[in-house]
Amino acid sequence: MTTTQPTSPADTPASPGGRAPKTPVIAFLGTGRMGGPMAVNLARGGFQLRVWNRTSSRAAALAGHGAFVAHTPAEAVQGAGILITMFADGPATERAANGPDGFLARCPGLIWVQMATIGAGWSARLAVAAARHGVTFVDAPVSGSQGPAEAGQLIILASGPDRVRDVLNPVFGALGRATVWLGPAGDGTRAKLVLNSWLVDLVEATAEALSFAGRLGLDPASIVELLQSTPLGSPYAVQKATTMLAGDFTPAFALKHAVKDAELAVQAAYGLGTHLPLTEALLPRWRHTALEHADDDLSAVYITA
Repeated sequence: MTTTQPTSPADTPASPGGRAPKTPVIAFLGTGRMGGPMAVNLARGGFQLRVWNRTSSRAAALAGHGAFVAHTPAEAVQGAGILITMFADGPATERAANGPDGFLARCPGLIWVQMATIGAGWSARLAVAAARHGVTFVDAPVSGSQGPAEAGQLIILASGPDRVRDVLNPVFGALGRATVWLGPAGDGTRAKLVLNSWLVDLVEATAEALSFAGRLGLDPASIVELLQSTPLGSPYAVQKATTMLAGDFTPAFALKHAVKDAELAVQAAYGLGTHLPLTEALLPRWRHTALEHADDDLSAVYITA
């Protein structure tokens, strides 16, 4: 495992002639709640950008940052050397790759960086499709929600061939505060599944603890103060506990996406012949809560705890 700190185009080592090597044009597909801020940070970092999104208005907003707004995925990758996809799930990613206006058959030699959380099965499937078309596949999901995406403070869980690291490190440097190179393509997604399983379990434990405190006749806020004063209270748990008690469910990580990610982790465990009992146990209630709070923050599970 190798960790690299952020770099920018200006940090790229100079060539023997004294000039920095030219950074390839970047195509960015999927400019929603996470992808939009990520694309903005690339544009601000000086990268030449071509963008596309299924909801065209979200991509159009990037024109003000100098990005070329394409009408199709195929048009977006024209002339690009690097492609980043940031869609909600595997099926949406595959449609952009292999649909009638898909990008995959258009640019052999492209470096495709898949940065969404789509699960191990989809990651493997897309890697095979990329290889079939002469496209280098890099699996690099991100750890962090909308706030870190906007601030360029994501953690990038990168995995793929060593030969692409030098060209991608400046790109990742514009998106996150650190990049962890984990090994061959697929290891990034596997690490993200582990992190997301931990995250949902932690949020569920937080919601249950606050609800339990209230039923015992305690002030749940006093429990948050206790957590803050001991090693038991991780900063993330304390943050979510505070928003739960405030009833502020402004989405940083939408519940519908948290449910999807928890399901992906459970499915991956099943595929290995094992189980994630804690994650499995929370899913029925989280799905029920998502019927009315799908677009709220995952901390909304406190409502039904």
